[in-house]
Amino acid sequence: MDGYGTVLSIRNGKLQEYQTTAVSCLKGDSARRTGPGTYATPDGTVLTVRARAGGDRASMRADGSVGSRNLRRIAELPEACTRPAPKGPRAAFDVFWQSFEENYPFFAAKGIDWHAVRDQYRPRVHAKTTKGELFAVFREMVRPLYDAHVVVQDGDRRFGQVRPGTDMPTEELDAKVKKFIVARDLKNARNLQDFADGRITYADLPGGKGYLRITGFGGYAGDDTSYAAQLAELDRTLETVLGQDRIRRLKGLIIDLRINGGGSDALGIHIAERLTDTPYLAYSKRARNDPADPTRHTRPEPVYVTPAKGPRYTGLVAVLTGGSTVSAGETFTQALMDRPGRTVRIGQPTQGVFSDVMARKLPGGMVVGLPNEEFLTRSGRTFDGLGIPPHLTEPVFTKEEFDKRKDSAFDRALNVLGG
Repeated sequence: MDGYGTVLSIRNGKLQEYQTTAVSCLKGDSARRTGPGTYATPDGTVLTVRARAGGDRASMRADGSVGSRNLRRIAELPEACTRPAPKGPRAAFDVFWQSFEENYPFFAAKGIDWHAVRDQYRPRVHAKTTKGELFAVFREMVRPLYDAHVVVQDGDRRFGQVRPGTDMPTEELDAKVKKFIVARDLKNARNLQDFADGRITYADLPGGKGYLRITGFGGYAGDDTSYAAQLAELDRTLETVLGQDRIRRLKGLIIDLRINGGGSDALGIHIAERLTDTPYLAYSKRARNDPADPTRHTRPEPVYVTPAKGPRYTGLVAVLTGGSTVSAGETFTQALMDRPGRTVRIGQPTQGVFSDVMARKLPGGMVVGLPNEEFLTRSGRTFDGLGIPPHLTEPVFTKEEFDKRKDSAFDRALNVLGG
């Protein structure tokens, strides 16, 4: 695979992933063939493999993702994949460190000397280091990254964090914010309704304006359902929310992403397709692909927004964002940046994490997640780390805002929309 530290074995109806570094090769996920060129993982993800001319190259795409990954045939598995995997705490440390060394793109931007980190922490790991002690070492190593797409997991024990000064979009925070919005912002609204298993809310505001709140790009048909089922539920939602009658009278739309935990980038593109009559570039996606050089990447793959066949709203949109706008919530925000017609971002910068998360298994059973991709604007800019900035800055769900029952970003949006 071009980038991603991965080798695939595809034979006899089975796809087997091998996660590789310079010091390791560990079996990853597997999938069973379900049709011509399609494979399903145990969690229901559908992988589509398409051969290219000549037969020695192919591409692979996972449903819900906006990009494909390029494959090149090799004669046999790397030698490391044919011998027993390394064991013990030191081996786990080395695979952990090497996985970041070869795939993480942002050490320079974050001012982190990853080699110095290895020199500091590796002497603390030895044959008798417990899993709890090793987990603590890993946690300390990645804490300075403040990267919401970096996760260390050992069974029920999990470490992850967000950028300082921001909040993780939890169910508790979502419930608190939703109650506040309904009581304050939507008290004079009509047709207030939840859709997509509660992940999407819509209301008609006075003056012909609309309010669309999206708290995630997934789980639309339940947590353990296929991408196809979620896409179908999203289409049913959009047929109601942005149906022909409503679009005809809509004079402005607020899209509230301030509490959004992410999910499928493809679902975000699907919504953007309802907001334009003109095709345009949403962003381009690339992955780090040289283990020795963090400045080298795969060829950027363009991702386009193509107008939907159904009703489309093309008027003024105010997008509300904040530090709890995470991952696919951010790629959706980015997909609206060059939308034809006026789109105004209001609030605070998004979290600053865009990549799909690479899940890497470690000797001994721990799992680490890390990013290895960048999402580029038309001019080649990325927003990793600092997030996408708003056009108009307003406080977002601060203690003062709650205490004074203020929602400055929402009120600013109404003002921008002319209401």
